[in-house]
Amino acid sequence: MDPNKVDEDISSVMGFSGFGKKARTFDLDAIFEQTRRTAIERSQRVLGRKEQSDSSSDSGSGSDSDSDSDSALIGPPVPCQRTAEEDDDELVGPPLPPGYTGSAAHSDDDDDDDQEAQDDDDDDVSALGLDPSGARLVTGGYDYDVRFWDFAGMDQALQAFRSLQPCECHQIKSLQYSITGDVILVVSGNSQAKVLDRDGFNVMECVKGDQYIVDMANTKGHTAMLNCGFWHPKIKEEFMTCSNDGTVRTWDLNSEKKHKSVFKPRSFQGKKVIPTCCTYSRDGKLIAAGCQDGTIQIWDRNLSVHTKFHCRQAHTPGSDTSCLSFSYDGMTLASRGGDDTLKTWDIRNFRKPVNVATGLTNYFSMTDCCFSPDDKLLVTGTSVKKEEGNGKLVFFDRASFQRVYEIEVTNASVVRCLWHPKLNQIMVGTGNGLAKVYYDPVKSHRGAKLCVVKSKRKEKQAETLTQDYIITPHALPMFREARQRSTRKQLEKDRLDPKKSHKPEPPVSGPGRGGRVAAHGGTLSSFIVKNIALDKTDDSNPREAILRHAKDASENPYWVAPAYKQTQPEPVFAEESEEDEEADKEPEWKKRKI
Repeated sequence: MDPNKVDEDISSVMGFSGFGKKARTFDLDAIFEQTRRTAIERSQRVLGRKEQSDSSSDSGSGSDSDSDSDSALIGPPVPCQRTAEEDDDELVGPPLPPGYTGSAAHSDDDDDDDQEAQDDDDDDVSALGLDPSGARLVTGGYDYDVRFWDFAGMDQALQAFRSLQPCECHQIKSLQYSITGDVILVVSGNSQAKVLDRDGFNVMECVKGDQYIVDMANTKGHTAMLNCGFWHPKIKEEFMTCSNDGTVRTWDLNSEKKHKSVFKPRSFQGKKVIPTCCTYSRDGKLIAAGCQDGTIQIWDRNLSVHTKFHCRQAHTPGSDTSCLSFSYDGMTLASRGGDDTLKTWDIRNFRKPVNVATGLTNYFSMTDCCFSPDDKLLVTGTSVKKEEGNGKLVFFDRASFQRVYEIEVTNASVVRCLWHPKLNQIMVGTGNGLAKVYYDPVKSHRGAKLCVVKSKRKEKQAETLTQDYIITPHALPMFREARQRSTRKQLEKDRLDPKKSHKPEPPVSGPGRGGRVAAHGGTLSSFIVKNIALDKTDDSNPREAILRHAKDASENPYWVAPAYKQTQPEPVFAEESEEDEEADKEPEWKKRKI
């Protein structure tokens, strides 16, 4: 009989529609069979892919050698890395968590003209900083590492001389040297910016604000994640940061307990807006911030209440403006938007953009744009999805805003770009862990040109022994002690030695004597404690003990008898009276009970 039909009959008789939701039933054998088939199909697919790659590598070896000669890597060999699709094919089981990577270190190298510096990881190089003299490069990434590179001290191996994690488990968002080059501003994913010296030691850490205070102007520091930071171009002790708490704050290097001033971006309705990037003007008099609602707001540095310039529809609302950069003449502002555009603005007429470039894909909240040292070009990077093209470095003419040149950097997004005015070299950080330096052999100065001409240092090969020898201590004849052939001479020497021939003293029995304490303890206090409760009562007859000395006292008196020799030569003793006898006869109840 069908159990479902029985349930329907019972429910109809009892007057309700059913027994509720039924538990799901699983056919385990079918599940196991399906899993086994899936594993077999994936294994066959991986084997077929490997065979194709082997055949293509054999057939294309000649052409690869020709192409490698044109763009050779200067740096360590690139480790073999698997793509996400291969990982999915080889793993049989639950999917990996989002954002999982098998490695966690980033490395940046430099390159000849169009040659690249290979990084050892897939993490994004999300921060680049170069000191004003151009001697040191500092890089940061999503792997929390900050690495220091010295152009003068590197060779073609291009290895960093120091690596550290100043912000623990927070990704690095911005790195910048001060105008004097002695300290570095580190902006990470937490709410407290840090300042490090040139060697990576902590100089200052900004205070954290009170997140329970509604008005952000009344708290001492940021209360949410930082987005960007920038040094003042004229005052070496001042820098600013912007955060998700909706404020832009300026700080003094000598006062870490409280911010210097607060700027609060506001929307058209007067609501709080999150600033995603910030910068100073070239003269340091203006502070600009790009916000999430698409606006660009500019304040006078000394007046933090009202904005001096405000463009409400600079970029698409909801997109993160990733970078703001002033030209060297201070008249033009370039903005890189999350809406895949690059715009330039005239500060004197801030209502409409002067030029607009579209189609510049941007997937990162820190994609840079910067001006060339002669103020004639504007450069930015483009983003691409994984294995869907190459990230490019695009150059625009500032006047006509035409694309004058573009460089395909790598098969990943171009996140950071920096054009140093003294070196005349472009530093690029990419989304797959590369850091490249582009330079011109004639027009560029120092920087990467110092290290690419140095040959790699030869690795010192450790010398190995073909046969291992075990040498025990004092095994050689020169270290071996002379062996005594007879013991007679040694015994005679020992007899003359007062220490060796001294007879050990026997243990003390009874109370200690001669400065020695008995074996019950090694201290005087232990000896006293032991002897406090000793029973020293004499059980002998006291009369006999006294009369024992009677004969000596009568024959040779010394104490009492000579005193009475003249007055009472014959001793007279008192006679016993009746009172004494009665006193001796005490009642039984007065007698002492023993």
